[in-house]
Amino acid sequence: MNKVLITGGYGILGASLSNILNKKGFKIFLLDRSKKKRKIFKPRVSLRLKKVSGDFNNLKKIISIIKKYKIDTIIHLGASTQVLESYKNPYNTFQTNIVGTINILEAVRIVDKNINIIFSSTVKAYGKMLNKYYKETDSLNGDLPDEVSKSAADLVAQSYAKTYNLRVGIFRSSNIYGPGDFNMDRLIPGTIVKALKGEPAKLRTSGKLKRDYLFVNDVSDAYYKLMIYMNKKKKKKLFIYNLGSKFNLNSLEVVERIYKIMKINFKPIILNNSSIEIIKQKINYKKAQKDLKWKPKKNFTNGILETVNWYKNNYKF
Repeated sequence: MNKVLITGGYGILGASLSNILNKKGFKIFLLDRSKKKRKIFKPRVSLRLKKVSGDFNNLKKIISIIKKYKIDTIIHLGASTQVLESYKNPYNTFQTNIVGTINILEAVRIVDKNINIIFSSTVKAYGKMLNKYYKETDSLNGDLPDEVSKSAADLVAQSYAKTYNLRVGIFRSSNIYGPGDFNMDRLIPGTIVKALKGEPAKLRTSGKLKRDYLFVNDVSDAYYKLMIYMNKKKKKKLFIYNLGSKFNLNSLEVVERIYKIMKINFKPIILNNSSIEIIKQKINYKKAQKDLKWKPKKNFTNGILETVNWYKNNYKF
């Protein structure tokens, strides 16, 4: 049985991935720096998963955990991801996203280079889109702190694979959505929960920013497929893949679709007080289709319906 350590395991992707891998027979350890009981996460994280106290900003602690639990795969999802928060607190963003990632890589270099690492990068690492879509061969040219921190961490992960022969997988994903996202600063959960409160959504941008939207369980499926693929390709050290979808929508279109499914007639409030974000993003994910035999299964309407129903059923949380 593979023993998998997941950072950021209580986030939307971490929760989905942890539960899926647990059902497939993997032993899952969730790294958690909080000493509080995570009652709020009970609706979406299996109680059978083992919580491990620690912080990936602490190199010695990571080394200790890897040795103690004999970890053979690390999935590094933990990160500072919010655009505005990173803009206000760049130091914390760089510390968490860059140094935190270095700690994971360095711990593996010290303990056992055969441990597989899968790092969650992002399409933001590419920076502004110069062609009709992003490809894995494009340069990483982020501008804002959240973008640059991921660009840098992505490059550092590649460096460890090329220089020290670590086995590293990297996913650059589009916008992930689905049940169990407690970050109300994100468009989809924020819109749904405000609607349940009887309030219209407030968009900090013009509403014209376009993104690929990808259902969380489809992303988890890609991680599982990469884990299997990495174990088959023993001699290969670096695996880089984009994850996207055919649902490339702007913010207003997303809100309108949510309202249509919820059968409400709100009109979103356009604040348009943020001009720092990338206007358009579109991802080419043919490489993942070819190598991993992966493609997104959930269409946007069904994905939003499932997400809305989850929030209705778990609104008290």
